[in-house]
Amino acid sequence: MIGALRRKVRQLADDPALRRWLLERVLGRTSGAPPFTPHRPPYLDDGAFDLGTAPPVTLTEAPQPLPQGPLALTLPGATLALEPGGEAALFQDWADLETRLAVHRFAWLPLLGPSANPAWVARLFACWAERHGRPDESWAWHPYTAAERAANLLDYSRHHPLPPGAGALLAAHPPAIAARLEYFGQHYTGNHLANNGRGLYLIGLALGWERCAKLGLAILLTEAGRLFGPSGILNEQSSHYHLLLTRNYLSCQLAASRHGRPEAAQLEAIVLRGLGILPHLALPGGLPLVGDISPDCPPEFLDGLLPGGGLEQGWGAWLSGEERVAVTAMRDGAPSSDPGLLRAEGWVRGDFGPWSGLWHASPQGWPAMPGHAHQDLGAAELHWRGQPVFIDPGRGAYGETGEAARYRSAEVHGLLQVDGADPYPPNRPYYDADFRRRLGRAAPCLAKAGDVVKLSHQGFRAQGVSEAGRSWIFAGGRLEISDSLDGHGMHRITRRLVTPFPARLEEKGVMITTPVGRLLMTADAPFTLEGMTYWSAYGRAASCFAILVHTRSGLPWNGRISVTAV
Repeated sequence: MIGALRRKVRQLADDPALRRWLLERVLGRTSGAPPFTPHRPPYLDDGAFDLGTAPPVTLTEAPQPLPQGPLALTLPGATLALEPGGEAALFQDWADLETRLAVHRFAWLPLLGPSANPAWVARLFACWAERHGRPDESWAWHPYTAAERAANLLDYSRHHPLPPGAGALLAAHPPAIAARLEYFGQHYTGNHLANNGRGLYLIGLALGWERCAKLGLAILLTEAGRLFGPSGILNEQSSHYHLLLTRNYLSCQLAASRHGRPEAAQLEAIVLRGLGILPHLALPGGLPLVGDISPDCPPEFLDGLLPGGGLEQGWGAWLSGEERVAVTAMRDGAPSSDPGLLRAEGWVRGDFGPWSGLWHASPQGWPAMPGHAHQDLGAAELHWRGQPVFIDPGRGAYGETGEAARYRSAEVHGLLQVDGADPYPPNRPYYDADFRRRLGRAAPCLAKAGDVVKLSHQGFRAQGVSEAGRSWIFAGGRLEISDSLDGHGMHRITRRLVTPFPARLEEKGVMITTPVGRLLMTADAPFTLEGMTYWSAYGRAASCFAILVHTRSGLPWNGRISVTAV
């Protein structure tokens, strides 16, 4: 309790916006969170929660022999080698909560592919059921976790008989999920509620449990209207989560089609909007990992949904041949999202000769709440000749301290930073729109015109900056980054770009060596290089370089960085 109190005191001391909100609340000048009933979305009446009795389970089950050989499991942030008789190692008290949750979600199962050894699956299921087979309020039966576990077991059941007892256990999931739906008001309900609906819907169809399927469908359809913006992009400001939520809705659409359900068309309309975003997000060298990376699966597991991706591997391997054809047709035939709508929601894609880029700037400046956004206002991922030269470093873990907090901050992103601060204060779910607007001033402006992408914002208000600007100018294969700050006072100004390729300091600047050529960076001030980490999946790290230009200057100020092929 004392530790929690200290954290709250430190949080208050470090956050002027929070102090101002508390003062305005005391004075009655701003409102708090609107009232709501936890776990009860307002669009569901009491009758929707009456699931009735589960029908007799008809899923195929079969006993399996004990496993004979070793098994390698991939978990978020860990890999585990198991030997027969050593199954208890999977159920250890993992230091990272997300690793523990992945065990309960059977998140390791889809990564094994449809050729997963049934003997091992049966043994691990039995070990889990011995420990956690009765619904309770522990992490093992958290609604999101229960829904993920059900979805993974049902995918497996299409290729192999389930372990004995799995059908009855699946039938215990819907009441447990429905009793604790992850609804916490409009201001603090994220994508988990839609996934609760996904679990209910998939179980309902698989078991022939109509009331369960109906409840899940109502959640799925209603939440889609809240989760996805006018362009079709996920509002939570994470490229990987957009891909994941698109896959989740696609899995429901495919299940609806298999069962001849009329709602398959409604679900397909949602899926097509999500798929239509992906050509704007994916760059020639891969999908930029803007915002959080989900621990549910590595990003490459869903590569088949990206333009030109193969569906024979990863998630697509679990589909039937007929379903792969259907998914390919949806992916390749999805109407492309409107770039104007996408820009209004804070995303710009641009292709300029050898350069391609993805820019993100939260349309309100504040990182999305609820959501999976970072303090990356105006950061860009830039690919050159098909290689990711300047990257978003991702985030390898969740948490409010240490590296988890650092990789959510501006401190690691490729942007213009003033006095080491984030461009906007931390967002809080109880801040209302008027309070955010007053503290953030004018909304950021991110636009593309010809061969120029330009950002202006008023995020560093607390540092005495009235406006910050950055332009990316592409000309003849060359890139120039032009920065400006207006305001008053002396400031520590940091310009940062992150590259996964070897970089070294030279007399003229920084030389980056890529598989397709070299790039020379020059600037109006000296460079420094720092080794750092980037994250290609949750908990999966690789080395990279931060290329920094530090300046101390009064305002107004202007700066320039040039990048040229040599």
